[in-house]
Parts: sequence; C-alpha cells; structure tokens
Amino acid sequence: MQGDRAAERPAPLPPPPLLLLLLLLLLSWVAALHPSELFPYGESWGDLLLQEGDDESSAAVKLAIPLHFYEGRFSDLYVGTNGIISTQDFPRETQYVDDGFPTDFPAIVPFLADIDTSQGRGRILYREDTSPAVLGLAARYVRAGFPRSAMRFAPTHAFLATWEQVGAYEEVTRGAPPSGELNTFQAVLVSDESDTYALFLYPANGLQFFGTRPKESYNVQLELPARVGFCRGEADDLKREGPYFSLTSTEQSVKNLYQLSNLGIPGVWAFHIGSVSSLDNVRPATLGGELSKAHTLASLEHSISHVAALESDYTEDNLDYYDENEEDVDYPTSEPEEARNGHSSVDVSFHSKVDSRPSGESASWDPQAKEGAPLGKIDTPGLNGQVEPPSEQTETRSPAPPETDRDSPNPSRKALPYPENEHIQQYPNGGVVPSEMYVPAAHPGGEVVLPHYPLPDHTAPRSGRRYVVGVEDNISSNTEVFTYNAANKETCEQNHRQCSQHAFCTDYATGFCCHCQSRFYGNGKHCLPEGAPHRVNGKVSGHVRVGHTPVHFTDVDLHAYIVGNDGRAYTAISHIPQPAAQALLPLTPIGGLYGWLFALEKPGSENGFSITGATFTHDMEVTFYPGEERVHITQNAEGLDPENYLSIKTNIRGQVPYIPANFTAHIAPYKELYHYSDSVVTSTSSRDYSLTFGAINETRSYRIHQNITYQTCRHAPKHQAIPTTQQLNVDRVFALYNDEERVLRFAVTNQIGHVEGDSDPAPVNPCYDGSHTCDTTAQCHPGTGLAYTCECAPGYQGDGRSCVDVNECATGFHRCGPNSVCINLKGSYKCECRSGYEFADDRHTCILIAPPPNPCEDGSHTCAPAGQARCIHHGGSTFTCACLPGYTGTGHQCTDVDECSENRCHPAATCYNTPGSFSCRCQPGYRGDGFQCTPDSVSELKPCEHQQRYVQAQSAYPGSPLHIPQCDEQGNFRPLQCHGSTGFCWCIDQGGHEIPGTRTPPGSTPPHCGAPEPTQRPQTVCERWRVSLLEHYGGTARDDQYVPQCDDLGQFIPLQCHGKSDFCWCVDKEGREVEGTRSQPGTTPACIPTVAPPTVRPTPRPDVTLPSVSTFLLYAQGQQIGHLPLNGTRLQKDAAKTLLSLHGSIVVGIDYDCRERMVYWTDVAGRTISRASLEPGAEPETIINTGLISPEGLAIDHFRRTMYWTDSGLDKIESAKLDGSERRVLFHTDLVNPRAITVDPIRGNLYWTDWNREAPKIETSSLNGENRRILVNKDIGLPNGLTFDPFSKLLCWADAGTKRLECTLPDGTGRRVIQDNLNYPFSIVSYADHFYHTDWRRDGVISVNKDSGQFTDEYLPEQRSHLYGITAVYPYCPTGNEYSSGYSFGLAGRGRNVSDYPWTQRLAVATGTATIAFSPPPVRTSLS
Repeated sequence: MQGDRAAERPAPLPPPPLLLLLLLLLLSWVAALHPSELFPYGESWGDLLLQEGDDESSAAVKLAIPLHFYEGRFSDLYVGTNGIISTQDFPRETQYVDDGFPTDFPAIVPFLADIDTSQGRGRILYREDTSPAVLGLAARYVRAGFPRSAMRFAPTHAFLATWEQVGAYEEVTRGAPPSGELNTFQAVLVSDESDTYALFLYPANGLQFFGTRPKESYNVQLELPARVGFCRGEADDLKREGPYFSLTSTEQSVKNLYQLSNLGIPGVWAFHIGSVSSLDNVRPATLGGELSKAHTLASLEHSISHVAALESDYTEDNLDYYDENEEDVDYPTSEPEEARNGHSSVDVSFHSKVDSRPSGESASWDPQAKEGAPLGKIDTPGLNGQVEPPSEQTETRSPAPPETDRDSPNPSRKALPYPENEHIQQYPNGGVVPSEMYVPAAHPGGEVVLPHYPLPDHTAPRSGRRYVVGVEDNISSNTEVFTYNAANKETCEQNHRQCSQHAFCTDYATGFCCHCQSRFYGNGKHCLPEGAPHRVNGKVSGHVRVGHTPVHFTDVDLHAYIVGNDGRAYTAISHIPQPAAQALLPLTPIGGLYGWLFALEKPGSENGFSITGATFTHDMEVTFYPGEERVHITQNAEGLDPENYLSIKTNIRGQVPYIPANFTAHIAPYKELYHYSDSVVTSTSSRDYSLTFGAINETRSYRIHQNITYQTCRHAPKHQAIPTTQQLNVDRVFALYNDEERVLRFAVTNQIGHVEGDSDPAPVNPCYDGSHTCDTTAQCHPGTGLAYTCECAPGYQGDGRSCVDVNECATGFHRCGPNSVCINLKGSYKCECRSGYEFADDRHTCILIAPPPNPCEDGSHTCAPAGQARCIHHGGSTFTCACLPGYTGTGHQCTDVDECSENRCHPAATCYNTPGSFSCRCQPGYRGDGFQCTPDSVSELKPCEHQQRYVQAQSAYPGSPLHIPQCDEQGNFRPLQCHGSTGFCWCIDQGGHEIPGTRTPPGSTPPHCGAPEPTQRPQTVCERWRVSLLEHYGGTARDDQYVPQCDDLGQFIPLQCHGKSDFCWCVDKEGREVEGTRSQPGTTPACIPTVAPPTVRPTPRPDVTLPSVSTFLLYAQGQQIGHLPLNGTRLQKDAAKTLLSLHGSIVVGIDYDCRERMVYWTDVAGRTISRASLEPGAEPETIINTGLISPEGLAIDHFRRTMYWTDSGLDKIESAKLDGSERRVLFHTDLVNPRAITVDPIRGNLYWTDWNREAPKIETSSLNGENRRILVNKDIGLPNGLTFDPFSKLLCWADAGTKRLECTLPDGTGRRVIQDNLNYPFSIVSYADHFYHTDWRRDGVISVNKDSGQFTDEYLPEQRSHLYGITAVYPYCPTGNEYSSGYSFGLAGRGRNVSDYPWTQRLAVATGTATIAFSPPPVRTSLS
C-alpha cells in the first residue's frame, strides 16, 4: 500500500524509452535479497511439507491449469529433496545428482545437489497459489525482466517451492557433528494461459555450501558444484539429447548466484521457460546487452550476460580494480552450427576487451560520448518486490551487470556520460555506475516501488560485491543516498536484536540504526570494549608464483593479537611453504590490516573497526619493482565469534619476487593516507624495503592499492566527525620467518589521525602515541598537556596500571537467567542453556523446549483404523501411514489382501482368507501346518510311491496334466518313464532324476534305459584309494580289513573305523590320521573336519545375532548385514534383525557359502572382501585387502570353492579361492561399469552386467574366463540385479532403467518380462516361486511372484537407508549326486509338470519336508 505522500501525487505519464532504460539500470543497484523478502511461505500459507530424508519426492501436485515447459503442457509437478522440480517422478538420486547436467528427464533446477533434510536439518515446502499478493509480486518481477515481451503478462496461477535451511548429505562419522552450512532458496513458477516464467531467488547468506560429494566417490575427495538451469529431458528416440539451459558450471558461478542477477536485484533470476508459441529454449531476463538465443553457444560467448558474470571469479586478476577501464563488447552476427543443429547446451564464458585510459579520464559505456546530461536525481518507478517491503539499516549495494530484455531497443545505444569528477564504481563485468544515486519515494497509479533488500546480521560482503576505483590521493564522492518508503520501514521494536549486545538501537525517519554503548566502539552491529586487547582467527589460502615456481597452500592458520590501547598488532601465519613464506616477508600489509582496524586513535579520528565493524572486504593489489610482479590479496571479515574473536579469511593470488633463504626484510616506518566515502575506504601508497644477508643489502619497492568495502547505516544523520582523509602512522615494523617453526610473523604499531604537515610536531599526549604505562587491558584517558589516567576496560578491574579479569559468573554480574549456565571469558562471559532448554528472544533467558506435537499419539492423524494401518511419526507435525501386514493401500485407506489368491499355502492344503491374514489347512490324507504338508504314513512309502501319492493329491489342481511316475513291484522307479498325456519318454536314475539327453518326442522309439550313469566328475583321493584297496582285497573286504569311508562328494568322512571293529580315529581332509584321536573299543572319538573340537567355545560377539536354522534372506544395508527369515516364501518381518554390525563399512555385494556356513561381502569403503562364519563366537575376517577400488558384485561357487567379483573402479572381473589364494583377473577390457555377477556351477557358466549408460549389456563366459560373449544388449538400461535360478534354469535381472524384471534362457533366447513396474531395484535373488529384490525407492525388500509377476510383500527396516545386496541362505548344501543331476529346489508352482523337476525337488513338493538345497544366488549390486 502506498504512503499518503505518494497518494497526493498526480499519476505520471508513461516514461519515454530512454528514461525507462535508465530506470532499469537503477534497478540493478540494490542490496542483496533478505531472507524475509522471499515469496511468503509456510504452513499458514497452505504449504505442504516434503517428508524428511536424503532422497524424497512429493506426490504428484495436480495443477489447476497446465503450465507450459518448453513446447509441452504439463498438469503434474513433483518436488524433490535435491533442489529440483520435475513434471514426472524422479529416479534414484544417484542417477542424476551425481551426473552432469542435463538430466534425462524434464527438470527445473534451482539448486541441484545431494541435499539431506534428515534429523530436522531444514524443511522443503511447496504449494500452488492464486492469491493476488503472490501473483502481483511475480508479475512485477517478470515485467521488469521482460519489459517488452511480458509487458501485459497477467498470471493466473503460481507454484512455489522453498528449500529452507537445508543441509548437504554427509557420511556418518562417529563423534562428528553435522555441518552447520545450510542453504535457503526458492523457485516460483508463474503462468497464464499461454506462457510460463520461472523465478529463482537466493537470499543473502542463503548459500553456505556450493556443491556436494558424489555418493559413489567413496574415499575420493571430489565435490560437484551445484547445477542450476532447465532441461527438457531425452527425446522420444532415447538417444538424442533434448534442449537445456545451464546457469552454473563452477563453484565460483554457484557462489555468485546470490550476488548477481539478471533482473537487477542480486539473488533474483527470471526466465521464460514455456509458451504456446515457438520457444526453442529457455530465455533469461536480460536488463542490458543483447542476449542471443539460449541454445546458441557462440552467440553467447561475447555478450554481457548474467551467466558470464556468474562464471567470473572476482577474487582473481580477471578484474582490474583500480584502473578506470571500459569494455568493448563484440556482438556476433551469425548463428553457429550448433544452434542450427538443434543442440542446446549453454556453458557461457565471458570475454571482454579492456582499454586502459590515462589517469583522471572519466569512464563511460561509449568511449565517444564526451558530453551529456549527468545521471543524477531522477524519478524512478522501482520494482515493488514484496508483499510487505521492509526498510532496514543495511545499505551496501551490489551492482549487477547492466542488461536488457532481448526485445529491448538496440543494445549498442549511446550511453550517458558521467560528470567529470564523479566517483566511478565498476560493475563486476566491467561496466560503471555512479557511486550514489537518489531514488524518490514510490508513485501511485501503477508505478512500482523500489524494494529495500537488507543483508542479515554478520553477513560479510563477498568478493565481487562492490569494487571502487581508487583515484590516487584525489577521492571525491557523491553524497546523495537512496530514499525509502517510510510507510513500511523496519523499527527497533522488531529488529533491535540485530544490534550488538553492547549497543542501543535508535529509530530514524527511514529505518533504524545501531550504536555502540559508552566504553565500547564499533559500527553498532559489532561492538568491542575500549582499551581491551583483541584477537583475530582466520585461514589463509594462496596460489602464488614465487619467481617462476608455483606454490599452493590452503586454509593455513592465522592468529593475530592486538593491544588496543597502544596500537600494537602481532600476526602469525603457520605452515606456509618456505619459498612462499620467504617471498611474503615484505608484504606487511597482510598484518597491517589489523593495525589499521585497531589503530590507536588521535583526537578527532576513528580507527577502522569503529567504521566497518566485523564484516567487510579488504582488497589489495601490490605491484613489485623493478620486476613488476603483481599479487592480489583479499581479506574477508566474517563477523565475531562467541568469544568476540574476529574471523577473517585471506586469499593470496599472483606473482611475488623470489627471496633467497636466510635473507631478512627490513621496512622503515611509513605513513599512509586513507580516503573515506560512504561504504568505501581507499588508499594508494609506495613502500621501500631492504633485503639483507651478511654484507649484502639490496633495496626494492612496491606500490599498493587498497580498497575496503563495508556496510554502513544510512538512516542516521551524517557523521561529520570522520575526516574524508586520515593518516595512518606505522612504526616498529617487523617481518620474520622461522623455518623451524614454519611461522611467518608480522608486527606493527599504528596510530591514526589527521593528515600531518611538514612542520615540527607538537608534543603528543602519551595516550595518543602509546607511550603511556596503562595495562594492556586498560583504556588511556588523556588529560591536560601530557597528563593522563588509566581505566580498566569493561570486564576487567584494577587501578588501570594493573587490571585483572572480572569473573562475572562468580560475582553474579551477569544476565544469564534460570536454567542457563554462565561461562566466564576474558573480559566477558557467555550464557549457555541447559539440556532441554533453548534461548528466548533476549538471548539470556532459557525456556523449556516444548515437545513437538505427535499426531500419532494425539489422534489427529489421518491414517486408516488401528487394526489396518499404523501411524509413523517423523518429528514435528509430520507423519506417514503404512498399512499393516495383510492389508494394502496408501496407509490412509487400506484394503484386505487376499493371500489365498497368491498361492501361499502348500499345494496339498486349503487356504482360508481372513481380514488382514489367512490360514492354511492340510487336506485329508496329509499332515503339517498348511505351508508344508506331508502324506500320512510317509515312512512306509518308497520314493516313487511318495510322488504317486502327491500327484493323486493334485488331481483336481488346475493346469497341465501331471506325470504319474511308473513304479516297480518294490515301489522303486522304473528306468523308463513316459508321460501319459504328452507321449514324451525319458530315462531316469535310481533317485528319479531325468538323465539328460534321453528324452524322446511322441511317436518315436523310446530310449533304451539301463542303469543310472555314473558321476562324470573325476575320482577323489578317497575314492581312488578305496577302489585300489578293494581291488587289492579281491573285490570285497573282510570285517577286519580297512576301507576308506567317503561322503557323497568323495571327501573323507572325518570319522574312520577299521572294518566292522570298534577301533576308530579322526582324519583330516587329506585322509591323514589326527594324532591322539584313535579310540579303544566302546569309545567313539568326536571328529570334525581337519581339527579336534575346542574344549572351550568363544563367547559370541555382542553385535552378532545368530540366525535360526531355517531358510532366510541376508541383505546389506550400509554398515550392517540384516537377517530376514522366510516362512515358506512369505517374509517374517517381525523376526527380522541385524546379523552383523560393521562400523565404517559400506557393504555392497553379499553371498553365502553353505559348505562352511560363511557369509562373504564386499566393502567399498574399506576396499576389501571379507567373510564371517555363522557359528557362535566367529569374528569377521578380511581375505582380500589389496588391489581393489570399488568391489561391488560378489558370487560364491561353493562346489569349486571359488568366488568371483566385479570392480567398477578398476573395470575388472576377478576370481580367487575362498581363502583369497589363487587370485586371477578374468577380464579387464571392454568393461565400463561392471556391476552384478552370478554363477551357474552345474553348467560352469559365469554371468555379469555392465551398466555402461552408452551401451549397457549382460555378458557370459565359462568359469575360467573362456568363450566370453554378449548375452543381452537390447532394451536394457541399468541392469543392477542379476540372479541365476537353478530351478527354472533361467537367468533373470532387475533393471532400474527400464523398471523391468526379465528372464532369459542361458543362451539368451526365450526372453520374457516378469514385472514391468519396478521402482528402483538394486539387487535380486530367486527362491522357490518368488523373486526378492532390494529397492532404493522404497529402501526395503520387495517380493515378486515368479508366475504372476505380482508384488506379494515388502519389508521396510525401521532404519531407513539404502539396501544393497541380497542373498538367500539355506540350512543345507546340495550333495554331489544332486550336482550331477540338477538342483533340488523349493515348492512346485501352479501348472508345472512335476516330472520336469529334479527328483529331490519333487520329493520336497510331495512332502514339504525334504532337504531344500541349491547354490545360493550371488549378490547383485548397484551404486547408481
């Protein structure tokens, strides 16, 4: 609402084009966006809150009217945790967060990085809005950015997404607190029926981290800068890259997001992103200079654009701070080939020509424009950018590059020259503006008001914010200031906390200001006690060339100590490399800054801290002579810490002359003139120094330009006490470097006062020259003549000559309230709240932290009834609903699952469905629990009769006819079996297994079936010895003759006995007798393989939970391995638990050796492969810890005692024995991202996936690495999980790209889709008639029925984090005979012919109690 003065004015006429252009230029000079000036948001505005987490996405937001994005229209929007909005649901974050830009799906990206809001680290809010306040504000932004094309833009709908105080994802480190770097930013999409515009807003200090580390980098210290921009996504053919627009590519460009703008308001960016008319790519707002088509690379390279400014690093020597230069901008005349071909990447670099002018010549945009009206006070329609625009004390302006809408008049228009003596300030891209402008109050009648954008407290101006040309010893400044709309000014009542605790707040006509209390000094926001010593902590980084040698150092420590009452400043910098430290000896201005800040003040003068406070930027350019080496030094002051230490970061870049070791530098006392104008202090001087070593004495010099920018409060009346020029006298200058300590030290003594003449100086009071005898913590008060008195500084007590710290906490002279703790500091104290309390607004009183409301407990949730769903509280008022087992739905609505339709009971059982559950009951003639049913009197039946009984029980079962086995008179299988319906015939062995190669089709001659063929594997030592002895005995052995006893695999049975006698002993795996184990008759030794049993068992590890002896799943979840039992094929979620905790690991691949009951896993954090026994007391054992980078997939062949793994860091596939021996590389070529791996030990085949995005594939070879070939390379995307199903002889994979679960025969034929709607599968394993896979979207284990492809169950661990590999564990291993004839496996699926199963499995089908044995499928792992 406009003020009364504005209301009395007549409505102005529309401004002429030239005036409009000037107004737009004025808009570029405003302060940074304050967080309070974002578009209004919060739950009171109807915002929805995105669930906390590392990779969450919203449900689809149904828009009232579709918005236009590129050429398309979209009715749904999704908001993601990672600073992104899309028109479709997101893939797993590692598919796009860790990759380059653009993404392969539509994306609107205000800040794409790996963001994590877990544990209450920020929140993400979003809504659709049609309120006039929001639409009006958005319209004014758009019209200002596109003054011609959007002149009549009247939006009807807006969509807002706000990321408030969100943090970057961080790996969990024991004992380390989370980072305090938090970001705030906002995206606003505003539409009418034909066009859509996007606004990105970055408030001051809102970006504290600028990129994140990829999750797949593991131990590699790599950080990706955040991406900002737009992309259309992949084209229909899935190969052609769609159009996109990228705003950032380096860390510096991200840092500049809130300092620059394409709209004229630092931190605010506008873009035209969609239209019903042709829009080949996103168009940014441009307030000056022609910005050609966004997708045209070459046409952007020479234009003054916001992207160019973002990519500029203003701390380096790509800008000349102190010469009055101008830029000539070349505009291209033709479109490059890339644009004609439709490509659309935007990576803009900034090129300019710099033309040096003679000193004193004024700069303008047009070098030919020598005369013209000055740009003085003009009535300017501003930009009413806020619903409630504030008015606050901060006033520093951050000029942005002058730009214009691409529809604006000719960009090469004549510029307005400036008055000859006007102080000129450079833009970051080289343009110039007058140092001050006057903008009157807002006008009514449709004109918009220029908003005020204050900076928050303790916000230091960053490099690139404000650069002032230093005109040597001749500084003049325009004293005109901005005016503000006082109707909406901010006052002390709401903002006094922005002042220092040692300051008072005063209201003025246009706003408020802070002023330090008596006996304190500073700028009001930061106040320090007078007379007390001060300390500075900081970091120093540098990229310098010493002579011709480059030297780099990062974040070395800087500490400074200043004695405030005599002007002494001591600076120490640690661990700078020796060549650089030696060469930096002459650069006393590094420590001289602290001398100027806290210089001893002469009458009528003020030192630096009294003016700047604790936030400012000090830029220096030093040129050395005679070599003309140049170095730039930037020092950013970032406020006071809780102990009132000043924090400063220093950056040094450039070249310095080489100084040999052992030389010392000497600098005589000197004087410097400092010139003061609003928010800027400049100084230019020359300095001589001498280098000495023994008899060598060499004199050199350098010239130094200094520029200090800071914030000042312009609401108060002008302070006339500070002269426009002050003189700094520097005495006792020392520079030392100690090579042993590696410490560079500077010491200076400083006094500041008026400019002195050449006459003899009058006697000076000791308070002004530092010759007094006051304590270092006392203030010197001058008296008459040379008399003075000493007074201890606040926080100290004594006579002034000797002062000691006052313990305010012990004496009670503190303001800490109840429930707080007082902590004494030197000269001060601080308050800290006790646990469970937090500070009230006065920062002294501690109040109880109210527990957040819990909707799950107070009943305000919207979940289904308690018997159907459970409410899960996430903190605050947020919660989610999850249906209970036996129900399905959203959690808000749950319906009963008909488990009977999913065939969960045994085939010989009847299923009864009940609400939320079901029951199984064995049919008559069978006994069991319904999940396993066994025929009655099973002990009296032979194997063939078992199967006959089973088939008879299936007579009413729908599906293909079952084969009834033919048995002889003794109940054994007949060698020849023929199917009564199909006519196929085949031979079987004594166990009922079909003999491969014997099946004949109907109508042909049945095969000749004889005795079962012997095993084809080579005889073992035990078997050969047994045969040899039997031949020696004449074919049979007497009762007193020894014959080796071998198991089914041909290995020695641990207990060996002499014939039929009672003389027994133990043997090792080679058949050698274990000494001391031979027994006497009547006693049988206790034998185990290779070693005698221990007398005392070790106690189990506290972090190991032993699994039960049954079938269960093992899954990897970061630093632990989980145990999930199965009941039949159903997940026993209530019995799930942690099997093994592995702190500091990232377990990815996992598999199981059933022979020795050992679990094996890969660890990408430790770069190892390890194992652990499931026996009590077992400890993890690392078996491979060298030559690995990123071991992922793992497969165990327990028959050959071999393991196989993939390494995506080395792009290798390797194998080794299970103890790590006999390691060899199978493949190291034609691999890009090898991932999952599995084995078929019966056929001797190895399978693996490669998720190379350019050419994903599944390959196979023999187990020894021969006959390598591609099995599948069509229609796959990210084949993450891979398993070989020994029952069906199918190779199956889960694809996170195509979202499919597919299977094929081992030769690549017979490919079929099982399920085509997966979320983000990671790893997969097969068991019985189900697949089980880990899923990164759900962070759980999902089960899928093999026959129907339906999802049947899911398990979501309480600890929500990514699950990696998964495998199945069985209580027994297959025997050698089963290896010869096939795997025994699981329960028969509906419609299958039982004769097609190996016999051991058919026995399991018939009885439900037989051994279930198979080679455990290997881990499938994905890190994308």
